[in-house]
Amino acid sequence: MSNNNRSSRTITYGGIIAALYIILTAISNAFGLASGMIQLRLSEALCILPCFFPEAIFGIAIGCLISNVLTGAMLWDVVFGTLATLIGALGTYKLRANRWLAALPPIIANTLIIPPVLAYGYGVEKGLWVLMLTVGAGEFISVFVLGELLYSGINKRKLFH
Repeated sequence: MSNNNRSSRTITYGGIIAALYIILTAISNAFGLASGMIQLRLSEALCILPCFFPEAIFGIAIGCLISNVLTGAMLWDVVFGTLATLIGALGTYKLRANRWLAALPPIIANTLIIPPVLAYGYGVEKGLWVLMLTVGAGEFISVFVLGELLYSGINKRKLFH
């Protein structure tokens, strides 16, 4: 594949993934689940995609950044939420050889990074441990449960191989 074709594919895949992330976050937001103490972002299931191609990493991060801005997140949430998702996607790519381990980086990154933003940025008055539990549970459902369903569907159909 030529460099021009590879660049076009990278931009196209990244853009599609960013758009999917934004749409899925909007759906979660419509149900009040995109932000706050209890988060279940359907879009975080996409964090499993770096197992199949690295272009997904920046598509996910850009989608998260735009989603956070569109949902009215404060600056710290935009910055650190996007960073958590980027770290998670990079970790997934690094661990892509093991589908079960690959799901852990987004869960861990968001569980550790988002609760302090909620507590100190938004003034959520629950303990950090409670926030870690609620954010971690939402990430587990999004990435490990829904993401693994996505992984199985892609892998079964031999897409992106």
